[in-house]
Amino acid sequence: MPPSSSGDSAERRFNTRLGLILFLIYLALYVGFVCINAFRASWMDVTAIAGLNLAIVYGFALIVFAIVLALVYGAMCRTEPTESAEVSSDNQPTDSGDAQ
Repeated sequence: MPPSSSGDSAERRFNTRLGLILFLIYLALYVGFVCINAFRASWMDVTAIAGLNLAIVYGFALIVFAIVLALVYGAMCRTEPTESAEVSSDNQPTDSGDAQ
């Protein structure tokens, strides 16, 4: 069986799954925002915090939450060795014995 390509690495699968999970979390919150606007628009007029209505608070919360999710993704992603790093570690310079 041939070795798996770098496209099938465990790190890449983990990063992809993590990204999809975080995306689905954000999508659920965004769908909630859209559904409230579509079906209960009067709820968005309710004063939520410091005189701001729910629409403003929810909208800014979505922006801040997206930034937090991006930071979580960046912190949790596993890195893959690059091909250039693998090649350079395999091709160590050797002493040719010319300098005597």
